[in-house]
Amino acid sequence: MKILVSACLLGLNTRYDGKNLKNITVIEYLQKNNIVFYPLCAEQLGGLPTPREPSEIENGLSSKDILKGKGKVVSKSGKNVTNNFINGAYLVLDFCKRFGITHAILQDDSPSCGFRKISDGTFTHNKIKGVGILTQLLKDNGIVIIDNLL
Repeated sequence: MKILVSACLLGLNTRYDGKNLKNITVIEYLQKNNIVFYPLCAEQLGGLPTPREPSEIENGLSSKDILKGKGKVVSKSGKNVTNNFINGAYLVLDFCKRFGITHAILQDDSPSCGFRKISDGTFTHNKIKGVGILTQLLKDNGIVIIDNLL
C-alpha cells in the first residue's frame, strides 16, 4: 500500500504558522507496517508560502461548492486564495494517480486536509462538520482517507 501523508504530520514545518503537528502515532504506524509513504502539502504545492495567513472556506459553503466554482477560500485579511487551494489539490491528486497512491492520512481541521471538521469561515476558531478541498477531491477520486488517530 502507498499512502499520501500530510507533511506536517511527519514533523515538516509546512503549516500556515510555520510549525508542524508531528504525530508519533502516524510515524510509528508507517514504520511498523513498512508502508511506502509520500509527504506532501497541497497548500505549498498550490503556491502559498510558509508561513502564511490562515485561510478558511467562505461561511456556509462546502469544499464541493468550491470545487464547482461556487464561492472562495479567503485568507484572514480577505485575500482570495481559492486558486492556490484548488491548484494544489489537483497537483496532489495527479501525484497520487501517477504513483498509485490509494490511501491518505491527513490533518483534520484544515481547509485543505480536514476530514471530519473544518473552520466555519468566520476566523473565530469555530469548527463545523466538513472536509477540506484536498480531502473532497481525493475522496471523489477513490482515495481512502485514514484517520490520523489510527
